[in-house]
Amino acid sequence: MKLRIAGTINDSVVDGDGYRYTIFTQGCPHHCRGCHNPETWNPAGGKDADAEEILAEIRANPLLEGVTFSGGEPFAQPAPLLQIAREAHAQGLDVWSYTGYVLDELIAMHDPDVDALLNELDVLVDGPFVLEGRDLTLRFRGSRNQRVIDMNATRERGEIVLKYND
Repeated sequence: MKLRIAGTINDSVVDGDGYRYTIFTQGCPHHCRGCHNPETWNPAGGKDADAEEILAEIRANPLLEGVTFSGGEPFAQPAPLLQIAREAHAQGLDVWSYTGYVLDELIAMHDPDVDALLNELDVLVDGPFVLEGRDLTLRFRGSRNQRVIDMNATRERGEIVLKYND
């Protein structure tokens, strides 16, 4: 399955807990002021990638602890990311995703691919980047409005459970 990406990082330690493979998706409707990756906004930018080729790179790195979807906006391309997330879990890796949407907005889309991807995530970092709330001391997020949601605990309890409260 094809995916439009800005690029990948095979050894990230800043996009979630542990040693991670990060996929920067191409295309973002949010256009947050002060965005860290504005080159990812144009959906026609970046390059085409094949999910199977990305999975081969993930399989080839025995040091990985997880996979992270960043952007751009990962939820603009949920189907190929779902394929990658399922295979990552089959390999014992955890899966994180960033999004400029808040969780309730994603749920309200009633998109089967979005719902399936949400159900596959271990952690969701949600909310747009807000320049006025920028805080470099926060773990794995850039502004105070963003949440690092433990999706497994959230599904189990039926309410949002934060992984970090800093």
